[in-house]
Amino acid sequence: MRLLPRSLFARMVLILLGGLVAAQLLSFAIHWQERGEFIMRATGTRSAQRIADIVRLLDSIAPADRARIVSVLNSPPLRISLGEPPLAPIAGDGEKEDQATQYAAVLKRALGENYPLVVNVTDARSWGGPGPGYGMGPGMMGGPGRWGTDAGAPGQFGPGAFGPGMRRHAEISFIVQARLQDGTLVTFNSRQSSESVNWPYRLLLSLLVLLAVVFAVTLVAVRWVTRPLKTLAAAAQSLGDDLNRPPLEEKGPIEVSRAARAFNTMQQKLVRFIAERTRIFAAMSHDLKTPITRLRLRAELLDDPELRAKFEKDLQEMEVMVSAALDFMRGLDLQEPRQPLDVMALLESLQADAREVGGKVEIEGAARAPYRGHPQTLKRCLRNLIDNAVKYGNSATLVVADAAEQLRICVRDAGPGIPDAELERVFEPFHRLEGSRNRSTGGTGLGLTIARNIAQAHGGELVLRNRPAGGLEAVLTLPRNVA
Repeated sequence: MRLLPRSLFARMVLILLGGLVAAQLLSFAIHWQERGEFIMRATGTRSAQRIADIVRLLDSIAPADRARIVSVLNSPPLRISLGEPPLAPIAGDGEKEDQATQYAAVLKRALGENYPLVVNVTDARSWGGPGPGYGMGPGMMGGPGRWGTDAGAPGQFGPGAFGPGMRRHAEISFIVQARLQDGTLVTFNSRQSSESVNWPYRLLLSLLVLLAVVFAVTLVAVRWVTRPLKTLAAAAQSLGDDLNRPPLEEKGPIEVSRAARAFNTMQQKLVRFIAERTRIFAAMSHDLKTPITRLRLRAELLDDPELRAKFEKDLQEMEVMVSAALDFMRGLDLQEPRQPLDVMALLESLQADAREVGGKVEIEGAARAPYRGHPQTLKRCLRNLIDNAVKYGNSATLVVADAAEQLRICVRDAGPGIPDAELERVFEPFHRLEGSRNRSTGGTGLGLTIARNIAQAHGGELVLRNRPAGGLEAVLTLPRNVA
């Protein structure tokens, strides 16, 4: 998916934190539901117990004193009234009927069966004190099931006043009418406390703290787990630049140590394979010099001057190819250690060498600091580029551009250039493009191949491009952050 992050670290963090957040939300929802049910049960039980105590109190005193007691006990959230008309049982609303039945059961457990009860449930909206539908007195009943309510109040309850389905921020009133032993009707309006629907801020804070702690632990754990993969990727990338790089540390979990061991084994096999191939190739190239020398001596014995000249020309080409092959093998040999190298001194020595044989070489710019590299192989790389520029373009201009991240050396000539389609092919071994340059020059087609191999061995790159003003430019880029 395009929305997923590309790194393994980010994906693991996303998966773990996504699962954690989902689990926290589900846990909070379950806790919120159970908390509401528990609070409503506790609140309903307390209000029912208070109503039962008041009923028994009023039944135990003289009728003349009941009004005085009611006026004392009549205060929110429980309103008490005497002399109200009989309350009809709730009907037509299954949800409220279930709530009334459950509340009546709680009252009967607290009061016993000696007091007939009628329980209705209404929606409540206002908690701010006496108001329409809240005060107790004649005419307060608006009909069955609407005793003491505000019309259109939004609060609702789901199935069961104390069970599942309770909705947050809902307020309801239980209208209870009890008949005393002497037949007096006592009516109660019990509104549930708004505290039952307040947000559990402490729970939210604890969940957020837990989420933050787990998030930090997740980042540390995932980074710890994925770090070996990052190290392995970096080692695989640097292996192409330096085959003799130090091996990976074979430590950590079993899977990590096995991967590091397998990588080190692969590196050792590659080093042995390339070293053996290089030795064989170098030995073959070196051994070819002996029969070439013998053939040259025998060609001197030929009586025909024209035939002798042809033999000598072929032998000379063979000798040049053998020498180029040896140079190619030496270009792949990076046994010498990296060390700080004075770039300007190296370029000036190459400039002097070229001028001794009549080459024109100029230097522009300067390196700000020594470059850490393989001196001999880097010198061979630059010499090949300068020789090509002088040979095919009659002159070479070395432009040095140094920065903190990389060192760039451009070798420019004033020759005919190369067709754009051939700019990459000329780096192939033994590929010659004499027709586009100068037919009178020699060469085996290995100089640029050797130069690019040396550049890549330093972690850099070598590219060719035609200059708009004419001529060819070889751009050698060497990174400074390679150990």
